[in-house]
Amino acid sequence: MSAFHRGSKTYHDLRSRSAARFPSRCLIRRLLFCLLFPFLTQAASATAEAPITLTSPLDYQVFQRSAPLKGEVQICGIAHLQADRLEARLTGTSLNGPLPGNWVRLHFDKASGAFRASLSTVPGGFYQLEVRLLRAHTQVAETAVAHLGVGEIFVISGQSNSTNYGEVRQTTETGMVSAFSGDFWQIANDPQPGVQDSSSKGSFIPSFGDALYRKYHVPIGIAAVGHGSTSVRQWLPAGERIDVMPTMTRFVTHNAAGDLVSDGTLFNGMMTRIHQLGRHGFRALLWHQGESDAHQQAGHEITAAQYRQMVIELIRASRKSAGWNFPWIVAEATYHSPKDPSDPDIERAQRSLWRRGVAIEGPDTDTLGSEYRQNHGTGVHFSDTGLKAHGALWAQAVERYLNRKLP
Repeated sequence: MSAFHRGSKTYHDLRSRSAARFPSRCLIRRLLFCLLFPFLTQAASATAEAPITLTSPLDYQVFQRSAPLKGEVQICGIAHLQADRLEARLTGTSLNGPLPGNWVRLHFDKASGAFRASLSTVPGGFYQLEVRLLRAHTQVAETAVAHLGVGEIFVISGQSNSTNYGEVRQTTETGMVSAFSGDFWQIANDPQPGVQDSSSKGSFIPSFGDALYRKYHVPIGIAAVGHGSTSVRQWLPAGERIDVMPTMTRFVTHNAAGDLVSDGTLFNGMMTRIHQLGRHGFRALLWHQGESDAHQQAGHEITAAQYRQMVIELIRASRKSAGWNFPWIVAEATYHSPKDPSDPDIERAQRSLWRRGVAIEGPDTDTLGSEYRQNHGTGVHFSDTGLKAHGALWAQAVERYLNRKLP
């Protein structure tokens, strides 16, 4: 008889060894289930439709107040469950103290589930928003946004000192400053989202926003859309003629007649953000630009009169496109280095915009000399100390304007 018959010792020894080497099918299935379970649940949750989808507000979104103690929160989205009632409530602390936190009925299309409504409220925040669906007086779904505010919003445009070229990344100390990328809102820690260049270092925006929050006690929203090394020539709408090629030649093309013209890329990018914020959806645009038009090399220079006229054209075109005359606050900005600290002609052109009433007086950032600049004072961009000082100067300029607007 063979040594491998079922009752033999050899058979049982081999079976034991095989069992030790190869777990049972049941055990293998259990192991596979444990390994795959997290991925299966993630896939299931990703494909499952949320009962309520909110497109507004987004987390950390800020809405521009319309008066010192008046504002609105826009609530938009879709309900994916059948219901006969949609309600929302805001909770948190406003300029007048705690909000009442009452549920408010919102109109929605019961057939499509779409809703678009607004809640009037006192400026302040960050608030919390809850939205719920009810069927026969019973709640069937709820969603929430943890941070939203009603306060002051600013679009910031221009060249590199309006974006993320500072020496050290900055963070908001108050945690009450938000930044809008065009797709999402976030706390406004550097680098600022939404800029039209690839800059990824520091900005003046956190210190600017913190100073305004400490002054007015409402959340501050920022939409930064600048691009480094750009002349005002490159910010003109598409097809606008340019007499002299700027030093950095991007965003300039030729028309059918062979003339130099702006290709409109930067203007369109700026206006996209302005349209996203909406009519009267921000307080003012802050313009920090001029270095790339000041003391340029031969063949790339423009006169102060040309600079002034192009900024006027840009302001008028932006207001026409937006459909409302939003304020422009324009800085004096021409600094290059300790050996080239200002261009008096371009500075006079910038100041002339204030005197003509085309723009509002901004800060003179040329006063921030080498002790505020990067690379041990040799650079055009700001150091850590300089970014904080830059933000403080912008806050002072905006406060002068707001103190006239807010009683």
